Formats: sequence, C-alpha cells, structure tokens
Amino acid sequence: MPTNKPSNDRHNERPNTSTPDGEISVSQEHLQMPTMNPLLIRSAKIPFDSFKSEQIAPAIDELLTKTEAELDAIRTVSGKRTFENTLRVLDNLGLDLEYAMGIVSHLESVATTPEWRKAYNDVLPKVAAFNSKITLDEGLWKALSDFAATDEAQALIGEQKRFLTTTMDSFRRNGAELPPDKKERLSAINTELAQITNTFSQNTLDSTNKFEFVTTNERDLAGLPESAIEMGRESAKEKGLSGWRFTLQAPSYIAIMTYADSSKLRETFYSAYNARGTTEPENNVPLLYRILELRREKAQLLGYKDFSDLVLADRMAKNGETAWSFVDGLRGRIEKHFEREQEELKQFIQSECGIDPGSIKPWDLAYYAEKMRKARYDFDEEELRPYFPLPKVINGLFTVVEKVFGITVKPNTELKPWCDGVTTYSAFDSASGKLIGHFYSDLQPRSTKRGGAWMNSFISHVPADGDAMPHVGLMAGNFTPPAEGKPSLLTHDEVTTLFHEFGHLMHLLCSTVSLRGQGMNSVAWDFIELPSQILENWCWEREAVDLFAAHHETGEKIPDQLFDKVKRARNFRSATFLMRQLSFSTADLLLHRAYDRAKDGEILPYCREIFQRTSSLPLPQDYAMIASFTHLFSSSVGYAAGYYSYQWAEVLDADAFSRFARDGFMNPATGKAFRDSVLSRGDAEDPNTLFKNFMGREPDSGALLERAGLK
Repeated sequence: MPTNKPSNDRHNERPNTSTPDGEISVSQEHLQMPTMNPLLIRSAKIPFDSFKSEQIAPAIDELLTKTEAELDAIRTVSGKRTFENTLRVLDNLGLDLEYAMGIVSHLESVATTPEWRKAYNDVLPKVAAFNSKITLDEGLWKALSDFAATDEAQALIGEQKRFLTTTMDSFRRNGAELPPDKKERLSAINTELAQITNTFSQNTLDSTNKFEFVTTNERDLAGLPESAIEMGRESAKEKGLSGWRFTLQAPSYIAIMTYADSSKLRETFYSAYNARGTTEPENNVPLLYRILELRREKAQLLGYKDFSDLVLADRMAKNGETAWSFVDGLRGRIEKHFEREQEELKQFIQSECGIDPGSIKPWDLAYYAEKMRKARYDFDEEELRPYFPLPKVINGLFTVVEKVFGITVKPNTELKPWCDGVTTYSAFDSASGKLIGHFYSDLQPRSTKRGGAWMNSFISHVPADGDAMPHVGLMAGNFTPPAEGKPSLLTHDEVTTLFHEFGHLMHLLCSTVSLRGQGMNSVAWDFIELPSQILENWCWEREAVDLFAAHHETGEKIPDQLFDKVKRARNFRSATFLMRQLSFSTADLLLHRAYDRAKDGEILPYCREIFQRTSSLPLPQDYAMIASFTHLFSSSVGYAAGYYSYQWAEVLDADAFSRFARDGFMNPATGKAFRDSVLSRGDAEDPNTLFKNFMGREPDSGALLERAGLK
C-alpha cells in the first residue's frame, strides 16, 4: 500500500557503468537480448546498472494503470468482506509502483543528472495525485467500512486488530469522510506539496554545489589539519585545478569552520552556507510561504487546529501542545547549563586567547570552542582520525551488531550498485543462518548527491510473501573521502553518524511483522529514532570501540590515555548542542503552529529571531538557515512539526541503554530482548508498549540529562 509516511567498506571490484555525464547506462549483456523495462520488475537484486531516464515515464504510467486495477479489485469484491480480500489486498496495493518510484527517487538523491531530474519531476505529480486519491476514494472507504462492520473485524486481535484501527484512523485523518469538493481540494494540495517540496530539495542541492573556494595560497590553509588539506588537494585535482578546493559539503565545511585560522575565511563559508536557497534561480523563500500555507490549509480542511496536530495525531506526542511542552520543558531544564557554557567560552577567549569576547562573531564559535576543548581536555578530534579508517569501522560495526544483536553481515558482490564507491552486503540471522536482507552503503560526497546522512528502504519483506523476498535497504552519508593514497579516515562524530544510520537499517532488517503497513516505515517518527540513536552508544564503550578502531598504518588500538580524553570530553558543551537542537524544534513548531505572515512579518527575520534566542552571539541580519532546512521542507511531511522527535527519542535511547549498561552492553541476551521487543515489531504494537516490553516500565525523562552531565 503506498504510504503517506515520509519516507562501509569493502570495495566491490566492477567496471564503471556510468557515462561521462553520469547517466546510468545499460550494460552490454542487456543489449544482447530483447529488454523489458527493469523498473517494472520488482527484484531483491536491483539492477542499478540497467536504469535509464527514458524508462521512467512509460514504467510509471504502466504501474499507475496496474495499481488502479488493484484498487478496483478491492472496491468490487463479490461476496463477504474478509480481512484477506480487503485489508490484506490493501496492504499489498501498489507494491510495484512503490518499488519503481523508490528507485527513481533514490537515484535523484544520489546520482542525479539533468535528464533523470526532468523525468522524475515529470512523473512526480501523477504519482502524488494517485497516492492522495487512495485515502479519498469513496469506493475503497466503503469497502473498509463494510469490513469493519463484520463479525470477523470485531473479533480481530493483535496485529490485525491494530492494523484495522490504524488504517481506519489514517483514512479519516487523510480525508476519507470529506465531501467531494473538499476531497478534490485536498488532492490538489497534496499534489502541489509533493512538487514544491521536491523543488525545495533540488534548489538546496544546486545552491550547495554552486559554492566553491579554490586557493593556491598556502596561507589560506593556516590552522587546517593535514586531513583537511589533503582533502582539499584531492578535490582540486578531481576538478583539474591547482591548489586546494573546499565546498559546502559537510567534511569540507566543518573542517573550515572548526580549524581555519582566518576569521574572514570562516565568515565566507558561514555566510554562503546560511544563505543557500535565497537567490535565483534556487530561491526557496517563496516556496517556504507556499508550503506553510498549504500545510495550514490542509490541516484546517481536515478539521485540525494546525499542521502539528494533524501530523502528530498518530505519534507518541499525539498533538502539537504536547510536543511544545516537551521542547519548552527540556529547554528550561538545560538553560542554566547553556548559559554557564557560554560564559565559560567567553572567559576562555579572553583569558587564554587574549581576545575581547565582544569581538567574536557566530562564525568564530566553533573555532574557539575547539581550542577550548583542546586546552581543557588536551584532546583534538583530529587525533582520532588515524584510528578510524572507514573499512575497519565498517567491519567493526558489523562485528558489534553480530555480537550484540545476532545479525551477521557479509559482502555480496552479486548486487549491482549505482556507481563506483557504493558497497553491497547481505545480512543473516546469526543463529539460523537465514537471509534477512540486502543493503547498499553509499558514504562518500558527490556533486550529484544530496547532503546529510540517511537510510531508506526499497523492499520491506513480510513472511507471507510467496517469493520470500528479503528486506532491501540502503544507508547513505557524506563522510570524509579518501585522500593521498589513504583510506577514508573518519572523525568520531562521523563514526557515530554511521552507527546511527545502521541502527535505522537494522530496524528494517529485523522486522518480522506480517503486514507491510506495520513495517519500519510506518513506525511513529518520535519513536523511529530510538533504534538509530541507541546504537550510537557503542561508539563510547571501550570493548566495542576496540572492535572498529585501529591505526590505519600500524594497526594499534587507541591508546588508553587518548581514549580517556575522549570519554572526558564527551559532554563538552553538551548543553549548547542540545539547545541548538531545541532551537530547530522550536522554529519548526512555531512555524507550523503559530506563524502568521500578516502578523509576524517576513519569514527569514521571524526565524532569525527564534534562533537568536538560543544563540550566544548576535546572528547576521541576513541569516537564512531556514531556506535550506531540508528536514522540514524537502518532502510533504518529513520532519515538519516533528523535529522534536530527535530529542524525544534521545530520552528513550538514553533510558533504554541503561539496561545495556546494567546487563553488560555486549550482552547478547539483552540485544536479543531489544531485537524481539523493538526492532522486530515495527508498528505492530503501540510504541509505548514496545518500550515498556523492553524496559519493564515507563521512560525515565531524566536519563538524557544524566548522560549529558546536566542533571
């Protein structure tokens, strides 16, 4: 059933299947025989070497027709309505369409070309309109209502009962009971939202790629660690340039902001980063107004006070007021710690650096904070890089999840990736040896790839599948690339991000639910971050770290003295980090609950004022970070009105990890309990129940503050 939910390293030796402009080409073996459009064939071994942009439109048109026929089959069931002929068929509705669009959307995210983007943009409105139509279809709603009135429906228990309840609630929440004229308007809103949020995402990528800083003057490199200098040299070489090249992609941007001695250079990068999406032809500001306007109209059309109440109705928070109370309450509990940290940094800048704190600008904060961390803990993040070569980290990550959660990962060279540098694996249940899924790992930045790190799924398996198709997913990131003949050497922060994304992937791979509509993609978004965030904890435990950290040249483990410094520095400026995250959640909720352009003025200064509340320094007047905030505006829903989910799930993960700390964090029995209680269950039970099944009690809200050293 099409969903309304937002949606490593062993190199696989294989020929380059990309043409010079990046268009994914058809291999010679496919040219030897009559070809069928590969987007029409759902396969666990996805032929990424076979897709071409001209295949998109005919495939999607054919699959829309096919899915329409599947929909009609549910409407026109003869005889008695049953779970199998109604809800089971609905659960499988549009599998092939969802698979094809998942591939098309994915390749737009990681390997886009002008031809691919155009083809994707052409079919997106049709698919969005069709997906919107499902919950607005009167015949389908009647079929569901008829089944809900049967004795069989009244007698349902367990997963099937929950599925009926959540399905009926979802249909109502998405307009099933609206009159025809309002249904028509809602469908138009959904289609337009899909289009303009996609444009927002593409504009952000394009404006990010527009900026580059190229220099042949070594003085511009002052302060940068050797790893960043090598990365800049490699980037310039790839473009046929002399000197060093730096961009707004995360590894490059973070290095400049953290280490570059030149305040002017840091200002250049800061200004460029926070101005993305504000100039033509990639101007996202008009889109911000329109997206918020459409979301507000949609919520009111469906009978909700605001968009947050609509979005959160099926999440743990239940409504915008609860989410706001959570964010506001957490902010109140850390505010004094935040103020103390800001004062400590100012004192350090004055006493240790001999600089007037009043002269410091926002682009200077990360630079001086890093100097303070080094002075206070004798620790520099760069000291760890040699111990985190990506191949070793990947293999160690897999060792951790095998020892703790009983998942064995092996390379699978039969899987065809979309470009060089993407690695491919299969996962097995360690106890039974049974295949549970395949996945792809794409971890290096490219100009054709969107920023950030994420996980996604192509196929969500259920045991009832006749073909026993496994789960298929991916994890993607933009980590430090290899340079000067060395492997990719990660920061500790990048290591935790990698563990985070694999936690999401593990949630998919471990699912054993019998209905796709209860799989990982349907889990409440303020609970779905629990599996990802809890896995980050193993990046701080010595026994686990020794499995994935070793010097890339000598093979030596991290020295005890260095690891002790890492542990001591863990909570350095933790209140500042939390407050920054809460500022994003605050802006998100205010935009979707309270913002009124006529009353509150233009959106950029409005958001700047929100962010200013939790900034220790005055922000520039043209501060426009919101115009590239893809978490909130790159899909119809995404994290809109739900950015608080990160902090909400942090509370859950800090508390849940306390059981691992008590039982032994490498204890396979505890890992199995978490897998059985949480990872395998998807949305088959209420998330509060799943948490209590694992912990035996309600969540302890103080666990996060205790872990962060703020209690």
